[in-house]
Amino acid sequence: PSFHAKNLHELVAHIRGEIPPKLVLKDFEVDRAGASCARCHQNKQALWKASGHSMTYADVYLNPAENRKTLLNDDCMRCHGMFFEGRIEDIVAPIDTAGPWELVQPGLAERPAIPCLACHRIHCEGKPGEKPDYAKPLEISYARQSGVFSLAFYDHREREHFASAVLRLPAMTDQGRPVIMSPDKRQGLCYQCHAPEPVFEVASRDDRTPVGVHEGISCLGCHDSHSLDSRPSCDNCHPKMSNCGLDVAEMNTTFKSLDSPHNIHRVKCLDCHTRGIPERKQPLLRISAAPRPGGEVAVLHPAPLRKP
Repeated sequence: PSFHAKNLHELVAHIRGEIPPKLVLKDFEVDRAGASCARCHQNKQALWKASGHSMTYADVYLNPAENRKTLLNDDCMRCHGMFFEGRIEDIVAPIDTAGPWELVQPGLAERPAIPCLACHRIHCEGKPGEKPDYAKPLEISYARQSGVFSLAFYDHREREHFASAVLRLPAMTDQGRPVIMSPDKRQGLCYQCHAPEPVFEVASRDDRTPVGVHEGISCLGCHDSHSLDSRPSCDNCHPKMSNCGLDVAEMNTTFKSLDSPHNIHRVKCLDCHTRGIPERKQPLLRISAAPRPGGEVAVLHPAPLRKP
């Protein structure tokens, strides 16, 4: 009865336009919302299930390897279980690095620790899309509106979503050198959990900022947004062969094997070419901007061979 009464109250509030500035969902309401998402977004749900983001409370809080390294604390819920109402002591016991550990509430075991609403909000700001002007078919692409994205990080402490557009990208450094960062604002969401130490040094804590040959590339330039799969991404930039004539997907990096000493996020040319980088065997593409109706677009031109 209380469930239906709450729904009726919310319906009346919507009709009257009395929508509260902040909607706080309970744990069970988040689970139900995720099930509703899956009914229409079955493909996205399948991709999410295949990713590390589909981890459950049991996967996170009953992991002996991690629990022995780091003492469990309330900050764990910043990324794992951000909708949980309570403290870490209400999830797992004992709070130590010895174990063995068990869930205080067995019903949490299969609950998603990173549900859909961890990265998406239901109500979005912005103007909905409009039908294009078909009387000007050549201008449809240039006049297309920017998308209204639901991407937003749910802050456990504030009990509120923050749109990816307002999440700032960190100013990262690599041994004191400022790192070139992709301007892709969606990355602000990634950095909320895959964060560096407060000194903002590359590869510290759980940071994945690319440097070396991949510096400046967005997280989502390589990783699928839901499955996080990066396997097809090499072909996006290396359609045939690399400059040194090798299949880049077969190079000795962690992309191919976890045992590789060359981390794909930090691999540099000199990691493999220890005696010096050879001359390029194929011309690069020079990118320039050419005016077009509605703005400027990038155009690719063959560039002459040059030594690195």
